[in-house]
Amino acid sequence: MKSLIENKKARLEYEILESYEAGLQLLGLEVKSLRAGKASLAGSRVVVRGGEAFLLGVTISPYQVGNTAKSYDPERTRRLLMSKKEIAELAVKEGQKGLTIIPIMVYNKNKKLKVQVAVVRHKGKHDKRDTLKGRDAAREIERTLKTEY
Repeated sequence: MKSLIENKKARLEYEILESYEAGLQLLGLEVKSLRAGKASLAGSRVVVRGGEAFLLGVTISPYQVGNTAKSYDPERTRRLLMSKKEIAELAVKEGQKGLTIIPIMVYNKNKKLKVQVAVVRHKGKHDKRDTLKGRDAAREIERTLKTEY
């Protein structure tokens, strides 16, 4: 499983409660562009409408600008391929106050592109500080263990 694109701020900004794996309905040029790393998950989210899940706000730049159709929209809505049961669970979670559904990363899995989608809750300022302190402490422990052994 090779991560192609990652939402780096998601783990700092949000508390991840539950995650799902979903396929993406893409155009051929979007697949090439994703594999080349020409995309951004910043500011994107997932919505459930009419029994289907959609990915909004993901920017996938054209692979070759000169060969791309003029009607191509880099921020178009893309459908997520998930089971009906998972979509129903996401719909319930989406309706709860304070919860959001965001994409965490896009990755390869057996020559197919998958997106990891997570149900998250926004962290407060003090929670972010705790996360940063924990990272620093873990890094310091690693350094001391590395020098001793």
